[in-house]
Amino acid sequence: MKFSIGIDIGGTKSAVLLGNPQGKEGPEKFILRREAFETKKAGGPMGAIQKMEEMIHRILQEKGLSTEDIIGIGVSCGGPLDSRRGIIMNPPNLPGWDNIPIKQMLEKEFGLPVALENDANACAVAEWKYGAGRGYDNVIFLTFGTGLGAGLILDGKLYRGSSDMAGEVGHVRMERWGPVGYGKMGSFEGFCSGAGISQMARMKVLERIENGMSQDLCQGMEDLDQLNAKDIAIAADRGDELAIEIYRLCGEQLGRGLAMLVDILNPEIIIIGSIFQRCRHLLWPYAERVMKREALEASAAACVVVPAQLGENIGDYAALVLAEYNFGEKEVAGNG
Repeated sequence: MKFSIGIDIGGTKSAVLLGNPQGKEGPEKFILRREAFETKKAGGPMGAIQKMEEMIHRILQEKGLSTEDIIGIGVSCGGPLDSRRGIIMNPPNLPGWDNIPIKQMLEKEFGLPVALENDANACAVAEWKYGAGRGYDNVIFLTFGTGLGAGLILDGKLYRGSSDMAGEVGHVRMERWGPVGYGKMGSFEGFCSGAGISQMARMKVLERIENGMSQDLCQGMEDLDQLNAKDIAIAADRGDELAIEIYRLCGEQLGRGLAMLVDILNPEIIIIGSIFQRCRHLLWPYAERVMKREALEASAAACVVVPAQLGENIGDYAALVLAEYNFGEKEVAGNG
């Protein structure tokens, strides 16, 4: 039996995992071992990579495995990066990680093949293989978390684009004015992300405060910066009209963005993670109405939109699945 190693590099925490590609029933069967550490406390990229290497050696020793038992190492990390050369370039959530040749470093240490992929692409492959996308050949995965990015599975293959930038849908401008996301006012990410929802809430609350109108989302100007997507969702579930309005605006822009993706890529399924998983009831009624109005009827009819299935485990799956997808047996890497 061959195993896979995954490394999930995040701005807050990073994890090293050992997985069994044949254990597809759930995380308790697929994820055999997991160790994590706080990324920023590791002493920069070199310190973090050294810690990852130590964890891999320790996990292999504990499990009685050698590198001959491993098919490869998958590394999931926020972009920008160069997946072909295996270089982490300069992710905004990883200050100091500039042009880090992680593929070369890990291959030298372990003598194993290494695959590096941005986290949206890795999550797309994970949902395609183990989550809501199983059985489909044309899949779009939207992160919809702090930011908004997409991973694209087209004709049964991960599509990266000519410079590893495919799927950066958050940068698309939806309106001339609006919340800022991906450095652009009125962008898809500005409207459809945790940061964007917070911005919309601050603008709406400020407008009401300055006009002497009542609102219950925060006590005053000094609390504006504390507004976040989770608190606004809780307020919406309580029936707060302003909170419901904010999620309505977000849902309508999500519908417009989905219609664009449906018309251009003609997917079978669009899988949306994070905030959509938790707040589908607040977003989908508006998003569905706009998507059906804006998209080509035949394309919309061929596509379903669903929340991600892998939940809090998606980062773990995403890292592990990269080794399997790139280096595993054909019947394992394929979708049937």
